[in-house]
Amino acid sequence: MRNLLLEPVEYKIERTRRGAWRRFVYPDGRYFAEFKTHATFLGWPWLHYTAGVCPETGRRIMAKGVLAIGRSALGGLAVGQAAFGVIAIGQLAVGLGLGLGQAASGVIAIGQAGIAGLFGLGQIATGMVAIGQLGVGRYVLAQWGFGEHVWQQHGADPQAMEFFRNAYEQVSAFFN
Repeated sequence: MRNLLLEPVEYKIERTRRGAWRRFVYPDGRYFAEFKTHATFLGWPWLHYTAGVCPETGRRIMAKGVLAIGRSALGGLAVGQAAFGVIAIGQLAVGLGLGLGQAASGVIAIGQAGIAGLFGLGQIATGMVAIGQLGVGRYVLAQWGFGEHVWQQHGADPQAMEFFRNAYEQVSAFFN
């Protein structure tokens, strides 16, 4: 098999009114695709999508855009196996605001491990408010909890009980 890294790559380029596709199919059937919108915001495309390994570099390309979708993604809303953004969704999700994923961090983090500044929800959760099997924070609702006001299987702090009951009532009222 020939080494594509040393040769010019013949992409199939398709321009649409919204953006441009760059695609390549390897001789063995593997596929590379990238889409970027023409429109930008502060120099970033509104949408950047990547899939597969770039034949020029032999590496995956990080999707970077206002909406970034790819194996690794960086943007306002980032979706990928490893996602970094204001809102990040992925197995590893590092969000400035919201992280949602298996291992998530952010001001609000929801995931198997939710490591948060304000609100963490997950099997392992941290934050000012933490809800999980193992929780660490100021107000904690957990099977095993550590913090200032903890409601756990071995007992409940009265302030923790009042805090979580009030939170439950507010959430219930919002959805009813």
